[in-house]
Amino acid sequence: MAEISVITVDGPSGAGKGTLASQLATHFGWHLLDSGALYRVVAYAVQQAEIDIADVAQVTQAACDLSVSFQSGRVVWQGTEITDVIRTEQMGNLASQLAALSPVRAALLDWQRQQARAPGLVADGRDMGTVVFPQANLKIFLTASAEERAKRRYQQLEQRGITANISSLAATIRERDERDQQRSDSPLIPAPDAILLDSTDRTIAEVFQRVLQVACERGL
Repeated sequence: MAEISVITVDGPSGAGKGTLASQLATHFGWHLLDSGALYRVVAYAVQQAEIDIADVAQVTQAACDLSVSFQSGRVVWQGTEITDVIRTEQMGNLASQLAALSPVRAALLDWQRQQARAPGLVADGRDMGTVVFPQANLKIFLTASAEERAKRRYQQLEQRGITANISSLAATIRERDERDQQRSDSPLIPAPDAILLDSTDRTIAEVFQRVLQVACERGL
């Protein structure tokens, strides 16, 4: 992996990781890994197979047997596009629960590491810089207040014609944050050498320019 340049973008849901990672991948012409989508696909597969999430062995097997591809922003599972389906709050919460299971994380680790291919990779997730790519060239930890993230999510849902409540969204976000931060395996924490950025009062353009500046300083 040493010869392949890697930038990791970690942080909680709604901080702007996906947008930032996508912009960086486009700018550099690199591959993009959306690990959050990967766990959401596992959640979808488990739901479709009607597997009890308490049955860790079956959930882990579903992760091992995962047939998924990411094609220009589209998520295809077993030949069916599920891009929008996996972006619901329900799927996000289920994915967060499954991500707390060590066997599931272990089942997906090699698949994620194999995405580090020439000319480079931008990896978006929660443990990209701490566990999956600890030797990454640049590690970003992007965050924002729960209130701001709930506001952004509300606007996204509103644009799609979905009714939502900001207070409820904020409560769900805090619950997910707590679960991700307190899990024993690969908790949501910044890597010791990560660059910490708060996007609460910054536009995505400002965040992108700051990251690009650091990347250029590191010769990427």
